[in-house]
Amino acid sequence: MTDRRIENVNVFAEEPLLTPLELKQRYPLSEKAVETVLQAQQSVKKILLRKDHRLFVVVGPCSIHDVKAAREYAVRLKDLADELEDTLLLIMRVYFEKPRTRIGWQGLINDPFLDNSCQIEEGLKLARKLLLDLAELGLPVAGEALDLISPQYVQDLTSWTAIGARTTESQTHRKMASGFTSPVGFKNGTDGSLDVAINAIHAAAKSNDFLSVDPPGQVAVVRTKGNPYTHIVLRGGGGKPNFDVTAIADCEQALEGTGLKANIMVDCSHANSGKDPVRQLEVLKDIAQQISNGNRSIVGLMLESHLREGSQPIPKDLTQLDYGISITDPCLSWAETEKALRALSENLKLILPSRVKLKLGS
Repeated sequence: MTDRRIENVNVFAEEPLLTPLELKQRYPLSEKAVETVLQAQQSVKKILLRKDHRLFVVVGPCSIHDVKAAREYAVRLKDLADELEDTLLLIMRVYFEKPRTRIGWQGLINDPFLDNSCQIEEGLKLARKLLLDLAELGLPVAGEALDLISPQYVQDLTSWTAIGARTTESQTHRKMASGFTSPVGFKNGTDGSLDVAINAIHAAAKSNDFLSVDPPGQVAVVRTKGNPYTHIVLRGGGGKPNFDVTAIADCEQALEGTGLKANIMVDCSHANSGKDPVRQLEVLKDIAQQISNGNRSIVGLMLESHLREGSQPIPKDLTQLDYGISITDPCLSWAETEKALRALSENLKLILPSRVKLKLGS
């Protein structure tokens, strides 16, 4: 008999998943965790409003694949964050989902055991438990919103959110960002264009309606108020960087030309460093010099950093994985990261407070 099915022909399984509410009940927020998340969210918002003189710096691994290494990194970063808190607001980059141009490992949530078994429920559990541990440590985190459902499971533990270069143009991601409590950074397009990010900022500021699931797992229409705390992230593109004085001035003009505040974050990695982790230090120094020379639009920075420098492929025998080394983009070592952030703080500690005073007095 001829198969006359017209739906789900290419689907061979549909597996029930625990609901966002069930996961949150299993790993509930403590008062300490709430305070960590909320305080950092409010601090970033104040930075965007020029009511806090500090730079916020999102720093950490390109992706999380080993929660033990992530916790070790977090303990080190927390100590540094406390030391530099008068100048820099350090937020750990904790990315659980990775976009892929073709194929490849898609992140801890999608494939937590690095073996293509795609045990997503276990990935969600690992992700939430790690985020909760870091929040209870007192260290705020940043994530990238890639999937449209997974934020319902972990977004309450995130203090800053990125929308990546491949998804900034997505209408659904713009709508989703309009409902986030955290500030959101939209990256410029992979070709280096600013328009997609600027359009995204405008769209996310408006009220929106979109399909998702509610905490008990019911499919729902989500209706948002709009998110006023969004900004652009310059990451280069089209084989060219976009962090120098001219590029920053062009971005300022493009933002202000559409009525937006010139809030700019510079991603020191990706096309701005040619994916050479050590070249992130050159970008960092250039940005510090621009701020020293009077720039007032750069409010944030991003660095890809891990315990050890570089990257590694995922071996067939997972026991051969080197500890503390990225399995996605190559990262700066912790030693170089610590040194660079201390230098950045030292160079800017007398300059950053004056930027807020100038703004308040103008």
